[in-house]
Amino acid sequence: MGDGLRTTKLYDWHVAQGAKMAAFGGYEMPLWYPAGPRKEHLAVLTKVGIFDTSHMAVVMVSGSGAFDLLQLCFTRDLRRCIGKSNAPLSPGKCTYGAFLNDRGGVIDDSIVCQIGPDLYMAVVNAGMGRPISAHLIEHRGQRAIEITDLTDQLGKVDVQGTGSGRIMERLLLKPEQVLDGMPYFNCKGYFDVKSPYADAVRLNDGTPIIVSRTGYTGEFGFEIFVAADYTIRLWKMILGAGEDFGIQPCGLAARDSLRTGAMLPLSHQDIGSWPFINNPWPFTLPYDADQTGYTKDFIGRGALENLTSPEYTYAFVGYDVRKVAVSEDNPLVLDRGNHPIGIVLTCVSEMGIGRHGNRIYSISSPDKPDGFVPRGLSCGFIKVKTKLAPGEIVLLRDARRETKVEIVEDIRPDRTACSSMKLMLQL
Repeated sequence: MGDGLRTTKLYDWHVAQGAKMAAFGGYEMPLWYPAGPRKEHLAVLTKVGIFDTSHMAVVMVSGSGAFDLLQLCFTRDLRRCIGKSNAPLSPGKCTYGAFLNDRGGVIDDSIVCQIGPDLYMAVVNAGMGRPISAHLIEHRGQRAIEITDLTDQLGKVDVQGTGSGRIMERLLLKPEQVLDGMPYFNCKGYFDVKSPYADAVRLNDGTPIIVSRTGYTGEFGFEIFVAADYTIRLWKMILGAGEDFGIQPCGLAARDSLRTGAMLPLSHQDIGSWPFINNPWPFTLPYDADQTGYTKDFIGRGALENLTSPEYTYAFVGYDVRKVAVSEDNPLVLDRGNHPIGIVLTCVSEMGIGRHGNRIYSISSPDKPDGFVPRGLSCGFIKVKTKLAPGEIVLLRDARRETKVEIVEDIRPDRTACSSMKLMLQL
């Protein structure tokens, strides 16, 4: 165990299984297991994977002023953030956005779930429970609000992939009641700060949980929250229920390549101290209908409205699996004239996709060509000082290589995250 690093309740299990461990967000976490990150990545796309995500933090916000505080501190307009109709956030619904500072930079991104009337759960990244709690307390004012950092008090396990719904059917005490018609970005289970599992969804052994139809892979799946002491029991129950479905334990390497292929940013890497604008995630800002202004006031708004030197973040896909190494000395992005225009934020090998003709297919694409076997493509995000358009070619250069990539609006097609529960339970 590394000096000063925290561990989750599953640390001993990971080590016993031969996982490659490494520091991440102040925790010692599995990068991959003996199967390797490629197999783990593909398992989520074709079968099912299980992830220990207990390093992430949860902040509960409750009280009559909770809504107004989140409206001020969170980028999404909670009055109009659900579905195509822009319905308001309500109990059982979740939404994704960010907490910004006065300069418009990202403190952290988050999924905010409304658990009940005047009760919200903000799921933030490892080590961010305290900073986000402090940020909320700073702006609480005289509002009647209780803010509780539950760092290390909860276990969190993600089940992601085609078979995850069938596994949940085997795990839950009343699966039909929980899963029936449960759409993407919904959560179930009640969480009271003073009596945490008063009326929760329960596993078939009686263990109370909160379950949300969310994840960080772009694929159909669930995130499960449980009291920390039950984490090992939950993990083993999922592995047992998933044996028939080829369940594969997955580490942070597969999580990183899956989230990148799904167009999801890594906080403090793809989004960070620079202004949170001109990126592939405009839906997280409360734009009005014609995208010329905002529908509410929020911390950081003034900075975003008064940019003097804008930068732009774009997604890219390469033409083979070769990638550049992203480190503190970020690789350069070069235009066709070989002039530096920016840096590489993320570059991974997405093993579930490949090119055929002028199109990118996924191993999961229903219309993929006969005999299609993805060889993998490099992909990721860049931050540049000039506007680019989809289809433009740029070069990425590190100390070892230079590789050509294409600016794209999407990376891995035919993702299943939004698929209907009914469809996924039939597979």
